[in-house]
Amino acid sequence: MKRSILLSMALASTMLLASCASSSTTSSTSPAPAGTEQASAPTYAVFAEDDIAIRGADPVAYFTAGEYTPGSAEFTHEWERATWQFASAENRDLFAANPEDYAPQYGGFCAYAVSQGNTAPIEPTAWEIVDGKLYLNFNDKIQKRWAKDIPGYIAKADQNWPSVLAN
Repeated sequence: MKRSILLSMALASTMLLASCASSSTTSSTSPAPAGTEQASAPTYAVFAEDDIAIRGADPVAYFTAGEYTPGSAEFTHEWERATWQFASAENRDLFAANPEDYAPQYGGFCAYAVSQGNTAPIEPTAWEIVDGKLYLNFNDKIQKRWAKDIPGYIAKADQNWPSVLAN
């Protein structure tokens, strides 16, 4: 299973570099509210590898330290069927109290890829906070492309989410 995830990630990386297309990555879903179920797409998913969300980055640190900070297996919180890691107990507790305030948009999948109708993995150093929300991207090159029209790409990604999970 882990080998297939790594192979899928390598294939997705290659495809994204060529055309910003992607394959599905490990994700988890929560049931939709009653009456809003979609047959083909889960309502929420988290980009996770081996059940670790957003490659172990501390999502709170983007807001409090203003930089990518690796999390630690010492400070974790389970949310949306993924393990989130934090650099400190304080950051873990902030997240646990209000995960939606700190979790990246689009479940931590690449914001640019979602705007293009796909999902793709992320590099936690390719990030930006816009209007109090965290957005992650595939790499620095894609981050620069996304930065050329952030409002436009966010609008497109918002329209595509979560239906891109069915692709």
